Amino acid sequence: MNFRIGQGYDVHQLAEGRAFWLGGILVPHTHGAVGHSDADVLIHVICDALLGAANLRNIGYHFSDKDPQWKGVDSKILLEKVLNLIRAKGYEVGNLDTTVVLQEPKLNPHIPAMKTCLATVMNLDEECISIKATTSEHLGFVGRGEGVAAFCVALIYKA
Repeated sequence: MNFRIGQGYDVHQLAEGRAFWLGGILVPHTHGAVGHSDADVLIHVICDALLGAANLRNIGYHFSDKDPQWKGVDSKILLEKVLNLIRAKGYEVGNLDTTVVLQEPKLNPHIPAMKTCLATVMNLDEECISIKATTSEHLGFVGRGEGVAAFCVALIYKA
């Protein structure tokens, strides 16, 4: 089998009064991520990791924040389109390992629902999706509650 790996990194500013979408679900919080789409940082890093693994550039290349058709779009739609792109090159997703860096709210109670949502969108077994959460110990923009960051490593393989 032909295996390839890709990695993704993304950050979004947090702002009061916005919906906080993460991993395809609405997470209760006083602040939400700012972005052109729904600003789901976890889905965005998954997209970037998958695109990188398939040598298809990045999410901004395919879904520019200058293009009004992506304004406010549900990031699950972007993920479906990314999956179509990598599958058109003959690849399938092996597994994902992700980390979300956020001071608050605590994400551990929401991880099972995120995994279920992502597995459904990707037609992938939940065991193939790892989601971890950590804080930055009150350091930097994440620690001050100004933003959220996420990382992803993805393995894809020739089907």
